[in-house]
Amino acid sequence: MVKKIDDETMENICILAKLTLSEAEKEKAKEEMQRMLDYVEKLNELDTSGVKPLSHLFPSHNIFREDVITSQDNRDALLGNAPEKKDGQFQVPKTIG
Repeated sequence: MVKKIDDETMENICILAKLTLSEAEKEKAKEEMQRMLDYVEKLNELDTSGVKPLSHLFPSHNIFREDVITSQDNRDALLGNAPEKKDGQFQVPKTIG
C-alpha cells in the first residue's frame, strides 16, 4: 500500500519546489498527488513478467547520414570574400581588452 501524503510531506514538497500555496491549494495538490501515487500502485499490480522492456514505443534506427567529405580545401575561395585576412584566416577586430 502507498503511504498517504501527510501535511509534513506536502510542506517539504512546497519547500523543495519553492512553492507558496494556500491551505486550499495544498489540500487540492495533496489529493491530486495521492491519486497519482495510487495509480502507480495500481500499475505495479500488473504482471509484466512476459513483457519485453522498451525504450521507445516504435522501433528506432539511426537516421543520420554517413560523414562524407564532399569538398576539398578551398580556403583561398572562402577567404576571397574576407575584408581582411592574416596567415590564411579571417582577421577580425579585437573584442576583448
